Amino acid sequence: QVQLVESGGGLVQAGGSLRLSCAASGSIFSINAMGWYRQAPGKQRELVAAITSGGSTNYADSVKGRFTISRDNAKNTVYLQMNSLKPEDTAVYYCNADLVPRGWYKGYDYWGQGTQVTVSS
Repeated sequence: QVQLVESGGGLVQAGGSLRLSCAASGSIFSINAMGWYRQAPGKQRELVAAITSGGSTNYADSVKGRFTISRDNAKNTVYLQMNSLKPEDTAVYYCNADLVPRGWYKGYDYWGQGTQVTVSS
């Protein structure tokens, strides 16, 4: 069994910061890309940031310069440092991993349970 467990969400005032963490655990052979998505009420889930196993990153235009994604491959963990938060960043944030389970030969999409981030004005 493989699972992704997120932590670090919460309530913060506009201009504040939060750091999200997502740890993958279980029978894992390797992890390719990892990323963070978010879904606000009434909106579709959208990509926030992604990072490859080699460290290449990709960001949504709305968060460039404010959010930083990083990962610790030894810990199978991805982080999202969120600075200068705005009320429009309010959403449920989901961790995603393209992960190869032990004994398998291709990657599958795994998702965390989501963590709420609320930014008050």
